[in-house]
Amino acid sequence: MLNKVVIFGVGLIGGSFARALKQAGAARHIVGVDRSEAFLARALELGIVDSAAQTGNPVSDPAGQTPLCRFDEAIAGADLILLAAPVAQTARILQSILPHLGAGTIVTDAGSTKADVVAAARLVLGHKISQFVPGHPIAGRESNGPDAAIVDLYQGKKSVLTPLPENAPAAIERVANAWRACGAIIHTLTPEEHDKVFAAVSHLPHLLAYALVDDIERKPHSDLLFQYAASGFRDFTRIAGSSPEMWRDISLANQAALLTELDAYLAQLTRLRASLAAGDAAALEATYANAQRARRQWIETIEAAEPPQPKDAAAE
Repeated sequence: MLNKVVIFGVGLIGGSFARALKQAGAARHIVGVDRSEAFLARALELGIVDSAAQTGNPVSDPAGQTPLCRFDEAIAGADLILLAAPVAQTARILQSILPHLGAGTIVTDAGSTKADVVAAARLVLGHKISQFVPGHPIAGRESNGPDAAIVDLYQGKKSVLTPLPENAPAAIERVANAWRACGAIIHTLTPEEHDKVFAAVSHLPHLLAYALVDDIERKPHSDLLFQYAASGFRDFTRIAGSSPEMWRDISLANQAALLTELDAYLAQLTRLRASLAAGDAAALEATYANAQRARRQWIETIEAAEPPQPKDAAAE
C-alpha cells in the first residue's frame, strides 16, 4: 500500500494509472499535478485524484474555482511520483520537484523514450539520481485528457522498466509493484535497448501514419480520397490521431534510432518500387507472404501471452 502517490499529468496515461491504483486499493491518497486547471478540475470531479496542484505555466480554468493545494504540499511525503507528461518536459518537472524531494520518495516516468529522460534526470537530480527509476507502460489510446482515463488500460499490458545502476532494489520493486497493481506485466531493458526497440515498432509506425494522412490531405482531390478511404486506411492510420505534441517530442528525443529505422524502411520501399516497376510478381508476393507469416506468428504469440487487446490500444 502506497500512502501517497503524486502524478504529473492527469490525462490518459496518468489518469488511468490513478484509476487502476484506486481500484486495486494500492494507494491511500493520489495527488494530481497539471498545468491545466480545467484538467485538474475534471480529474477531481471524476474522482481520478483526491487532491490537486498546478505547476509550470498554468492554463487556468475560466471559472477559477478549482480547490488546489500548494505545490510543496503536493510533493511532501510522497511514496511515489509518476511523470506522465511529454518527454520534453522531464527536466522542467524534475527541477520543480527537486527542492521538495524527500529521501523516501521514488520518482518514475511513463515516457516513450528513455536515453534522453535518463540524461535529463542525471543532469537535474545529481546525487539524488538513485531515486529515479525510468519506466514506460506499453499501452495507450488516441484520446487524451482526464475523460480518456480508463481503469483497465494497463491490464495484461507490458510495462518496461529501465533501471539505473544507482537504483536500490527496493526502489525498483516499489515502481514494479505499482505497475503490477495496475495489472501490468513487468519487463526490463536498458535505456539504449528500449529506444532501439521502440524506434522500430512504435516510433516509426507513428511517423508513417502521420506522413500518409498528411500526404493525402495535401493532395488537391483530398476530399474525394478521404470519401473512399475505408477500413484498411482507418486501421493503418489510426495512430495518427495521437497527440502531435507528444509525438513531436518522441521523434526528436529518439532521433538517431528513428533515423536508422527510417533509412532501413526507405531502402525497403526502394526495393518494393523496383519490383513493382519491373513487374516482378514473384518478388512482390515473396515480400507480402513473408510479412503475412511474420504478422500471424506475432499475433499468435501476443494472444498466447496476454489477454485480447481492445481495438483502440496502441503503444505510446
